[in-house]
Amino acid sequence: MNFLLLGPLSVRLNAREVHVSAPRQRVVMAALLLNANRVISVDRITEYVWDGAPPPSAAATVRTYVMRLRQSLGEHASARILTRAPGYLLELGEHESDLGQFTAHRRRAAELAERGDLESSSAELAEALALWREEPLADIPSRTLRDVEGRYLQELRLQTMELRFDAELALLRHAEIVPELVRLVREHPLREALVGKLMLALFRSGRQSEALDLYRRTRVLLVEQLGAEPGADLREVHRRILSAHHDRPRTPTPRAQPAPAPGTAAAPAAATVRERSGWPDPAQLPSVPLPLAARSDSLARVRHFLTTGTMPAGMVATAVVTGRGGVGKSALALHAAHTMRDSSVHGQLYADLGGAERPLTAREVLPRFLADLGVPRDEIPGEQSERESLYRSLTAGRRLLVVLDNASGSAQVRPLIPGSGGSRLLVTSRRRLADLEGARTLLLGPLDEAGSLELLGGIVGTAGVGGEPRAARAVVTVCAGLPLAIRIAATRLLERPHWSIGHLARRLTEAPRLLDELCAGDVGVRPCLDAEVAGLRRTAPGGIDPAEVLAALGTTGASSVSSGEVAVLFGCPEAQAEEALDSLVVANLLDAPAGGRYRLDALLRAYARERAQEAAVRGRGRSYMRAG
Repeated sequence: MNFLLLGPLSVRLNAREVHVSAPRQRVVMAALLLNANRVISVDRITEYVWDGAPPPSAAATVRTYVMRLRQSLGEHASARILTRAPGYLLELGEHESDLGQFTAHRRRAAELAERGDLESSSAELAEALALWREEPLADIPSRTLRDVEGRYLQELRLQTMELRFDAELALLRHAEIVPELVRLVREHPLREALVGKLMLALFRSGRQSEALDLYRRTRVLLVEQLGAEPGADLREVHRRILSAHHDRPRTPTPRAQPAPAPGTAAAPAAATVRERSGWPDPAQLPSVPLPLAARSDSLARVRHFLTTGTMPAGMVATAVVTGRGGVGKSALALHAAHTMRDSSVHGQLYADLGGAERPLTAREVLPRFLADLGVPRDEIPGEQSERESLYRSLTAGRRLLVVLDNASGSAQVRPLIPGSGGSRLLVTSRRRLADLEGARTLLLGPLDEAGSLELLGGIVGTAGVGGEPRAARAVVTVCAGLPLAIRIAATRLLERPHWSIGHLARRLTEAPRLLDELCAGDVGVRPCLDAEVAGLRRTAPGGIDPAEVLAALGTTGASSVSSGEVAVLFGCPEAQAEEALDSLVVANLLDAPAGGRYRLDALLRAYARERAQEAAVRGRGRSYMRAG
């Protein structure tokens, strides 16, 4: 039995992973684990589960959650959850959770350091840190629990890293820890202990000017943001570097390099680039909006795809997030990528591949990636095959996260797959990319009503949504759970403070052309759907055109249709009708069939109606019978 906390919460029983899927039960499980072998009160649990605003029935509901949690864990594991006034206690051995193992490694490291065995102490600390998989508690839907316990865990991790850096500095491994310290100081620029260690490591590596420049920049930042001068410890490091009486640079004696074999050139190969460039760590992830609780399960699945299990030799862990345009693929992927920054220790590469509308080729992307990995631009190979080879060589054995947004197809992605050995690849696409070898796919659907209202309230304010609940539900119903449509509707409200939500709801429900209302500036729902239509293909010679089928559905106004009804409309065999409908499903212009019927939400019906009207105006429309 092993409970994993230092990353996405999971439980492993007899080599079998038990997933606690219910969000609030995960909160209860996390609260028990973080207080293992200590009684945690029902009141404290309710604060975590309902973020400080529990309902009157909270205590009884918590008892129900605990009962269901015991059922999920099975007889042996559930017996560890004991009822102890005023709450519950989880009995757990030190080695039965990664947090317990982490604490044990820290304790042994302290004992070894006291005995003067810094080598073994540093190794114990490294083993402790290796237990961290991702951001702890990121998949726990409790802001209060993350604020209280999550900050404690992150602080514990940083302190452990600082202890390891101290041991490495004492062992004169200053050059080896500079890259990791640079990354951490970039993430925590006001943490003076890390800044001081980086200054010392830089100075000992013969980089005195960089160490002094770091101090100047940190001092400016402290004064500007906190109104305070650097603390005594950091000032002392600065003074010693200036005086040069302490910790003079120690540069290891370079080893003699073997002469090149006869007939081989000392070309700018991957090893040469690594040595000369100092292994730059790119950090290219764009910022993203606040995460939605409604997407927490999807976020956990993407991270699970990329972090769980060992890949076969030669393969790279790959996840594809797919779905219709505007459903939030990019936002979800970037949230997942940001939560995995700590584990992608050699950096993150990002490229927007432009989708089907303006696709970028690997020939255009690879030169930037190679330059970001340290290759001088004038030494980037001209031949595409050589670029791909160098890219794989530079990324092999590293722990990079490569994010490719808006891919139009697998052929666009394959040359950008990093070399094997620890890197991961995260792709978003409107297509399934089923032919991308080894990829695990998440189909991201529209938000449900609760998630849609959460998104609307997060933009226009929860008070406004709460004041007009019926109108708010009408808005999100018309938007069909599509985050892009909801954001556009919310933006229109923000731009027009004299509008009520009810006024917007009436405009949306009464509009003769709904998609005209769902447009703000240069952003709209219609361009997304146009792009899907542009990618439609007639799947077989002599088959019917899926775009014509879509227009035909617009003339019927039906919210669902069967392949038999389409066959009657077009006077064709039902197999041809089904093939065209499936093409629309693949292009995200129809929902997948349920009970033999293909469904159109409000947005798709409005778009299909527009297509029918445009075809009629152009004189290319045909007479369709009404389905059903």
